[in-house]
Amino acid sequence: MINLTLRQLRYFDALARHGHFGRAAEACSISQPALSMQIKELEEALGGLLLERSARQVALTRFGEELAQRVHDILRSIDELGDFARASQDRFAGRLRIGMIPTIAPYLLPKITKNLTRMHPELDIRVRETMTPRLIQELVEGRLDTAIVALPVSEPSLTEVALFDEKFLLVRPGADEGTPVPSREMMREMRLLLLEEGHCFRDQALSFCNMQSAPPREMLDANSLSTLVQMVSAGIGVTLIPEMAVPVETRSASVSVARFRDPEPSRTIGMVWRKTSPLARQLLQISEVVCLSAGKERARPSARNQ
Repeated sequence: MINLTLRQLRYFDALARHGHFGRAAEACSISQPALSMQIKELEEALGGLLLERSARQVALTRFGEELAQRVHDILRSIDELGDFARASQDRFAGRLRIGMIPTIAPYLLPKITKNLTRMHPELDIRVRETMTPRLIQELVEGRLDTAIVALPVSEPSLTEVALFDEKFLLVRPGADEGTPVPSREMMREMRLLLLEEGHCFRDQALSFCNMQSAPPREMLDANSLSTLVQMVSAGIGVTLIPEMAVPVETRSASVSVARFRDPEPSRTIGMVWRKTSPLARQLLQISEVVCLSAGKERARPSARNQ
């Protein structure tokens, strides 16, 4: 019988994901020599090389690649056993790993955390903030329990629950206060400031302005809504931001905020989780807390892709 430990499997999984001993050791909160020793013991137990080692990186052997997927499935099943045990209890306790996109996290996270901690004091809430594709990948791989994103994500293995709809507002220099709000056609002729490539909010703003096929005359990118608003305050251009960001991002900026004429641009905020998650019932309850935290009513009452 092969003698393997769960610790070895978790270390190998981290190494397979990071492709680097140093980064994998940091992710596992151990020293690099300790990680190397555990991987070597795993190779000896299995009777085969898992890695091709070099000075800069590690590459999985063919055997290592096949094992990595099996180990990942094993670890996800083990994690779901813990979720199953928690789901059978009356109280909601233990680790809860929530992902959020950057255009939501700074504005909703403090309220969500406060309300969840008050309602479920035994929860250990851990938050991951990154862009949608990365969140979906980590969710599918079992490294997150749920994510709050803009819908749809169209991932067959996930359940999508629409929470609320949110409008986009126009942010202009303060001197433009009271002037007519430009149409989407007029926006094409303005210096439009947007988030950099990879942010779904960028794509949504471009869609409203009908700019997917033809780029605007002049467009500048930033990596945060805060930077966009400050650039507008400096007179560099105009931008769109989600309504939830307005109180935070405009309080110290010399800008004017205006609503577009109907149909106003908007997005649907929702929660997603794996269809196989034993925590589905608890996550549905958490979705109500998110709506409460946002001060919004549920956009649609039912879950999609169940």
